Amino acid sequence: MARTYVITGEGSGIGRALGDLLRDQGHRVIGVDLSGSEVTADLATVDGLAAMVGAVTEVSEGRIDAVVANAGLALAEPVTTAVNFFGAVGTVEGLRPLLAASETPRISVTGSMTALQPHDDDLLEALLRGDRSAAMARAEAMSEDPSTAWLNYPTSKQALLRWVRRTAPTTEYAGSGIALNAVAPGVVLTPMTAPLLATADGRKMVLDAVPMPLNGPADPIVVARLHAFLTAPENTHLCGQCIYVDGGYDALVRGDNTW
Repeated sequence: MARTYVITGEGSGIGRALGDLLRDQGHRVIGVDLSGSEVTADLATVDGLAAMVGAVTEVSEGRIDAVVANAGLALAEPVTTAVNFFGAVGTVEGLRPLLAASETPRISVTGSMTALQPHDDDLLEALLRGDRSAAMARAEAMSEDPSTAWLNYPTSKQALLRWVRRTAPTTEYAGSGIALNAVAPGVVLTPMTAPLLATADGRKMVLDAVPMPLNGPADPIVVARLHAFLTAPENTHLCGQCIYVDGGYDALVRGDNTW
């Protein structure tokens, strides 16, 4: 049966691969991006999130079956925190009411293997409190120092994955039949990473930092297929899980420690 999916960051990379996959399966996809998708919205801002929810509500006629909060940035700038955490959480919370009419509502979120890397404690705590003002002030301060600016990315992704864990089993989600889960990709072959991975030296540098013993960097479709499963009716019991699609990086970093 055809389903209606909302995918943020649908204009490129994982989002584009997922949109193409779902359309090929006969589903309707409402893409959201800064340009080139059905809904144009800037998820870094409160107003942009509200506009996105309004536009999706209109074009979907108030009914969807699944949300994939995929939009994200990897810049050493505060906007990364705004999009990766507040944009993703705002997307999920804003669109959740539209899932009420679906018999099999599903949500999947794109995290990152960088959630396993160093983070900034002050920013993480502000994000987990949902304190946008404090979080963005800390992100701005971090961006002024090259030694901390890069922490915007891993910190925002760790906060997002922890939010998924805390939120998924609640009455509003699991109690309402909504399966909420996340994926955490390793290095993905996108236009952003292609130039670096095109040379032997660049590939070595990347894989020394993020070793992926099983097949190395992944094509976007690899991650897209997992999102497709997590948001399919067949996924009846995965709840609050973060599945690392990272060629083994997680296993190398954490060993046999499942936490």
